[in-house]
Amino acid sequence: MESIKNRIYRRIRGKGYLWAFSDVDFGDIGSREAVRQSLSRLVKQGKIRRVIRGVYDYPKYSELLKQQVSPDLSQVAQALARKFGWRIQPSGDTALNFLGLSTQVAAKIVYLSDGFNREYRIGKRSLIFKKTLLKHTGLKYSETALVVQALDALTQDRFNPKITKKIRSHFDEVMLKKILLDAQSVKGWIHKCIRIICVGG
Repeated sequence: MESIKNRIYRRIRGKGYLWAFSDVDFGDIGSREAVRQSLSRLVKQGKIRRVIRGVYDYPKYSELLKQQVSPDLSQVAQALARKFGWRIQPSGDTALNFLGLSTQVAAKIVYLSDGFNREYRIGKRSLIFKKTLLKHTGLKYSETALVVQALDALTQDRFNPKITKKIRSHFDEVMLKKILLDAQSVKGWIHKCIRIICVGG
């Protein structure tokens, strides 16, 4: 039989570079202790990277920079949400940053959460969770929440064809269709904008 460590590593590779995860993502493969031991061995072998305590990622090496690429904080946020059972949404400013609608390099990545107030220091950046009453909680995909929060922060008056093109460029056609279906519960002008982004009208 394939070892627990190898099964875990096979799943990690299948998810792709910079996917972030914790032991809870492998509960179907082995006991929590066996999974933790396997993750520890994979770290020692240099196959995965420990980002913060209890959270890891599949590191990507940049030939241009001659070093590993920094962790994807959106992936780390999703991993923490799965680990602790939180529902999360990017704050408006964070959503704008992720979609390239803000030119400012954010030192703080902020997520709204129904969990606890938490802050994690990752390299030179901070990943912050703020406990609040979440809007748009019925969304299935994090990509949909990202677009909704960005549009909410932009406001209707600032939505234009340039914004449409910019947001659309971040997703392939398959994901755009998923976002459109997922956003059926979103009301008002934001839903109209999402329809324009996804299908052009």
